[in-house]
Amino acid sequence: MIVPKPVHYRSRPGRFVLDRDTALAADPALAEVAAWLRGELSPVTGGELLPGRPGPGTITLGLDDLPPEAYRLTVAEDGVQIDAGGPAGVFYGAQTLRQLLPASAFRKAGTGGPLALPAVQIEDEPRFGWRGCILDVARHFMTKHDLLRFIDLMALHKLNVLHLHLTDDQGWRVEIKRYPRLTEVGSWRKESQTGWNGAMDGRPHGGYYTQDDLREIVAYAARRHVTVVPEIDLPGHTQAAIAAYPELGNLDTPLEVGTTWGIGENVLNVEDATITFFQDVLDEVLELFPSPYVCVGGDECRKDQWRASPAAQRRIGELGLRDEEELQSWFIGQFDEYLTARGRRLVGWDEILEGGLAPGAVVASWRGDLGAVTAAGSGHDVITCPNTSVYFDYRQGAGEDEPIPFGTVLTLEDVYAFDPVPSALRDSPAASRVLGSQCGIWTELIDSNRRVDYMAFPRVAAFAETVWSPAERDLTDFRTRLAAHLPRLDAIGVEYRHESGPLPWQTRPGVPGRPEDPAQWQAKIDAWTSNLRRP
Repeated sequence: MIVPKPVHYRSRPGRFVLDRDTALAADPALAEVAAWLRGELSPVTGGELLPGRPGPGTITLGLDDLPPEAYRLTVAEDGVQIDAGGPAGVFYGAQTLRQLLPASAFRKAGTGGPLALPAVQIEDEPRFGWRGCILDVARHFMTKHDLLRFIDLMALHKLNVLHLHLTDDQGWRVEIKRYPRLTEVGSWRKESQTGWNGAMDGRPHGGYYTQDDLREIVAYAARRHVTVVPEIDLPGHTQAAIAAYPELGNLDTPLEVGTTWGIGENVLNVEDATITFFQDVLDEVLELFPSPYVCVGGDECRKDQWRASPAAQRRIGELGLRDEEELQSWFIGQFDEYLTARGRRLVGWDEILEGGLAPGAVVASWRGDLGAVTAAGSGHDVITCPNTSVYFDYRQGAGEDEPIPFGTVLTLEDVYAFDPVPSALRDSPAASRVLGSQCGIWTELIDSNRRVDYMAFPRVAAFAETVWSPAERDLTDFRTRLAAHLPRLDAIGVEYRHESGPLPWQTRPGVPGRPEDPAQWQAKIDAWTSNLRRP
């Protein structure tokens, strides 16, 4: 009952008993995976999984001629063998091994008694290399402890990219030593809006990660074969930065860190000094995050202030640009050149297609499929993350007792039906441009780790299957395996949504939601499509 479903799974007669005398043998190159597995299994077996030699009574981790993330797991009566093309594959094989054990094996401590593994032969590898989750810690801050826990839950589901949304209008979450006011001022707001358009709660909210925190988070994730991709959003979604350093904005009046939700009108100016400021920021970000990809956002940038700004209009004229859309493209291009010169690749939301695509950019396509199809057809790599398929801030059922009553309903079945490759690309060579996909946990209305649990799970399990397992779908089979998987989440302590709906303490009566429905989203997509296709 493995989630996500392996490529090949064959049951065999017999079982292997895991007890305090079981040994663990590993190729020296796999010492880190062996240490992780020992740490997970020792508390529930009562033993220490001491180093041993391959042979009877031993779990053996080895390397073989396989793709880096592929693995082969064999459980027989006399031992366990996991072979893979590299440490990542062995790690995923070890995650599958854990899922062969009873749910009690996912507790921090067990009875110390023996545990039985069924004899199996599993051969497995992922469908996509990019299997991600966007986690918004800017709107509502998540403590380091809770973030590390979330990384473990990602790894359990064989997800390998944590796209960390670190900055927005409502908060700046990364320490930048050159510009300390970004966290001194920008990491705290005086209050937050309740629901999407409700009253203010009157309670300060904030926090940030020190550079040492982020080094720890990145290292912790790396040991679980999760790459942390930082996002420093610009030129929109920047009110927290402008509140800290007013010279970055377009107005003479000071701003506060944002307290309400929606698309803000305050954006960066386009002066050389502002570009230099954010390149200085990225200098420190690149030191903290070794990821080959860095996201600079580029989404939902309102152009009102640029239209009213003599300096922005002068810049358009100096550069010979047509309009504000091309000005944004030029602005994003400055960071594409900066990152390319440092061996990194820029990731931006599909708005970066407007006005011309930066040459080396990867497009994260969130407004339907058109951005992905357009970018891939033009030879650019794509990450698909359409909001109506994989945004987990959307409510999970039509009932009025759902704690976050978005107009759009995104059920577990909807997520499971999602295909990361848009239909318009499936028979095209451009389909190879789809690196993979990522689900989104945006936290305007998700203000605690408990609510992250509720909104993310079990939909994360369904999403993981869309990016790991073969393209064929069998909802009945998935539900059977999910029924065995949920007790594991119970053992870990995940407060997921039950199929019957929210439990009494998971409801949130009286909190106004976002008054949007699919028709309104379609109108937005149609408007964007018209802009993208203009001559």
